[in-house]
Formats: sequence, structure tokens, C-alpha cells
Amino acid sequence: MKLIGIEEHFLTNEVKAAWSALSLEASDPSVAFHGGALETRLCDLSNERLALMDETGLDVQVLSLTTPSLHDVGVESVAMARRVNDAVAEAVARHPDRFQAFATLPVTQPDEAALELERCVKTLGFKGTMLCGRVGQRSLDHADLLPIFQSAAALKAPVLLHPRVPEQSVRDAYYSGFSPSVDAAFSCFSLGWHYDAGLQFLRLILAGHFDRMPDLQIILGHWGELVLFYAERFANVDRVSGLAHPVMTYFQRNLYVTASGMFLPHYLEQAARIVGTDRLLFSTDYPYQYRPGRTARQFLETCGLDEAGRLAFASGNWQRLTGEL
Repeated sequence: MKLIGIEEHFLTNEVKAAWSALSLEASDPSVAFHGGALETRLCDLSNERLALMDETGLDVQVLSLTTPSLHDVGVESVAMARRVNDAVAEAVARHPDRFQAFATLPVTQPDEAALELERCVKTLGFKGTMLCGRVGQRSLDHADLLPIFQSAAALKAPVLLHPRVPEQSVRDAYYSGFSPSVDAAFSCFSLGWHYDAGLQFLRLILAGHFDRMPDLQIILGHWGELVLFYAERFANVDRVSGLAHPVMTYFQRNLYVTASGMFLPHYLEQAARIVGTDRLLFSTDYPYQYRPGRTARQFLETCGLDEAGRLAFASGNWQRLTGEL
């Protein structure tokens, strides 16, 4: 049973240097997470990565530039994104049976980002793109960013919404008051990241993106970035939303959900109940959630789905979404 992980990250020295030149670690504590052994694994697109994929039981990784990607880089991100995408395309060409890719976009320049997505999908064969939440002070539903989503919808290219740290005022209000390390963990990987990503998806719904672009497909990691657990409660917004459909329609028509290495059967069950088993995707969140012991393959085998469901979860749903089936 072919196992495809669709949220598997990388980093380049050029991007890390760009973060450093912007002193981004002062405003985004997650930048400091990308050091040591994690950095080594992020920057490797060959032997060690392939060996660890084999060890955990993963056949294919869909590569994406790790958060915060190029969301804080200015006009120079246009050429930088092109270089990153070309380098990843070379890695895919070296290992076409093991790697696929999401496009890295210069999101601060939305028109150029839309064109780069088109190049990546049509010329390089990439499967879609990954966005990391807000762009500066703009949430993803901002009108300035519409060309990116219009391009994705037209190309039928899915958009993975990845977490990023909440803005400073939110961190100050809700995630501060402890030690620096606890504040960083609280606002990032323990909770803050996930609320932020889930809220971005809900904002796309409320902004009417899926009414205007019914073919637009969004992927949320970590079993739906918390919002699936309050989907019924959020449905009460139907009374005031003015949308063309009930909000549950968008959960079931425009959303896919992936595991991100959180190998928890009861989370899978909740996700399947909301979006359906045909909208579940597999991922390990490499290298952040990598654990030895063939955990990816073991979870697939024990997740509680029947054989048809496991095949769809492992690879079939992704292949259908990206036109491989």
C-alpha cells in the first residue's frame, strides 16, 4: 500500500540567511527552532531523508518550504522563490518515485506569486502550494492576496494552510507572562500556531472565497487545526453569514485534512465524521514529528479504517485530488 506524506518540510541556506538578514527571530520565535539536528534534516534532500523515510515506512514526501517560508520577505522574494522551486524540482527529478513538491511563493507580491504558482504547476509539475498564514498584517482572505487563490482554483492546485506564529499583539495578550521558552512554545507548536491556521481557513469561508471559487481546495494539517472539533458550533454562523451555502458545505466540499504526524485514531475518527474519509490525507510533518520505529506505517495499519479506507488515506485521496487517478 503506497504511503504518501503530504506535509514534509525542507529549508535552504538562502532562505535561512534571508530570515537572519531581516532579524526575523526577534518577531517570530519559531525561526529559532530551525537549528541543530532539525536544520540538518531540513536541508537534506537526498540520502538521510530517504533513509528516514524508509525507516518510518513512507514511500513519497511532498516537499514544502518550512514556516514562515517567504511571508516576511519583500520584493526580493520573487527571484528567491524561483530559485527555491528550481532547486526542489531538481531534487524531484533525481528521485521522481520518492519526492513531489508544493510551490514556494513570493506571497508579499501576490501577482507575481500567482504567476509563480502557474509556472510551478504547469512547467515543474508541482502539486499545489503551501501558505503559512498571515502575510504581514494581512490575513489570507485580504483582497490583496486574492490573485494567489484565483490562480490555485484555476489550476485546480490545492493549498496547504500551514501554521505560523500569531502576531505580536495576540501573543502579548494570550501567550505571554511565563519564561521566554514557555511563551514561545505556548504561542507556537503547543497551541498558538494551530489556532492561527484554523482561523485562516474560517476567514476564507466567511469572506466568500468558496462561493466565488467553488473549485478551490484547502488542506489543514494537524487533523484540522482545532476547528473540526468546533465545526458544529461554528455552523451557527449560518444565521448571519449571508453565504450561498451552510458552512458545513465548505468543510465537506473545499477542505481536506491531514495528520501531520499526530498518529491518534480518535482524531482521525473526528476528522472523518466532519469531512468524510474521502478527504483524509496522510502526512508525518517531517522532520518535526519524526520518531523511529516505523510509526507511519504502523499508524496506517492500526488506524481503524477498513482496507478501502486505508488505501484512500494512504495515497488514493491525494492522487485523486492531484489528478493522478
